[in-house]
Amino acid sequence: MNTLHIVMGAPAAGKTTYAKRLAKEKKASLIDIDSATERVVRAGLDLATKNPDDRDSPVFKDSFREPIYETLFAIAKDNLYHNNVILVGPFTLEARDANWLEKLKLRFGTSVCAHFITCDPETRHQRMAKRGNPRDLIKLEDWKNYTQYYRGDNPPAFLHKYVDTSS
Repeated sequence: MNTLHIVMGAPAAGKTTYAKRLAKEKKASLIDIDSATERVVRAGLDLATKNPDDRDSPVFKDSFREPIYETLFAIAKDNLYHNNVILVGPFTLEARDANWLEKLKLRFGTSVCAHFITCDPETRHQRMAKRGNPRDLIKLEDWKNYTQYYRGDNPPAFLHKYVDTSS
């Protein structure tokens, strides 16, 4: 039986770096939220005459969040039959649901393992500044308010592997 691994945490916590190592170790398909959906989201926000770099607005959350995650799950389902799958994304709302992993187990008929990736806010700030992603500019410009909204250090309400990537 193959396993669905959920790699979750705040932006710039180190999810993608960790997931790449995990995918190699598990010989798994790696499905990252950014690579799987970014181009479509940017096109949609652009057509809606919204900022294509904004991932925190109500427009983004109301119109794109659910379809993005459902796309990830659909790709995961296609791959789970053949091998282990690593899904990478924030999964912020899902982390609050103590029963979410059980729901995923039922949905996919396979084992599910969550990996919560975190680091201290200063490390996240440095990583965002260094990577130069246009989506991070809004966050970096108002770091104090952003970190109050998206602290990134609240672990999931379910069993998970805790990974601190600070320093």
